[in-house]
Amino acid sequence: MRVADIVEEILEYLKKEVGDNIAISAMSGGVDSTTATLLARKALGNKVVPIFVDTGLLPEGEIEHIKALSRDLSLFIKIVDASDEFFSALKGITDPERKRKVIGETFIRVFERVASEYRAKCLIQGTIAPDWIESRGGIKSHHNVGGLPKNIHLKIVEPLRDFYKDEVREIARFIGIPDYVINKKPIPGPALAVRVLGEVTREKVEIVRKATKIVEEEISNARIDFWQAFAVLLPIKTVG
Repeated sequence: MRVADIVEEILEYLKKEVGDNIAISAMSGGVDSTTATLLARKALGNKVVPIFVDTGLLPEGEIEHIKALSRDLSLFIKIVDASDEFFSALKGITDPERKRKVIGETFIRVFERVASEYRAKCLIQGTIAPDWIESRGGIKSHHNVGGLPKNIHLKIVEPLRDFYKDEVREIARFIGIPDYVINKKPIPGPALAVRVLGEVTREKVEIVRKATKIVEEEISNARIDFWQAFAVLLPIKTVG
């Protein structure tokens, strides 16, 4: 099927699922959520409110990336600082799988609160096929699938759930999403929380944030072609 036909099907799906309701769209700044949001804006116009949640767990530069994206695609993304809520929810939790679930639930509670401000009934997510396949198969819970609480007060709409990453990139190019988004290195939904082994605190996240920037800069300066590089903070003390 041609990409144009796929896009048309997605637009019709969004119109049918959202109807006359207002929807908020979860934005991370990656290709999946940006594609889902731009498709929703094309299908539903101003009935879609793009929301970016600042969890306090993000790598350096992500807020600036979102602001550039908002400007370049005229999306008028609302940035919500929910860092206090996320660190409070993660207090005392050390198990990685439990972290993912807690983060997923906290995301939903933040979205529900924001949705009430706009009287929105639907939440549009950039879930793609590997997300629910891995969550259902027990490989790992994705914060936007396996990490979702059972009592959600919003209708979840997932226009990309049947597509894989390479297919989403094709759709993204077709609808005019810039290359700096399409080629952006992926960041897991829980972000730096999964790079901290043990309990997550603001201090530990800041260490990983700075270390990750150094790792990426050094690899880039060495002109090494890489897809992902990151630092992990271990819960052990060492001597030099």
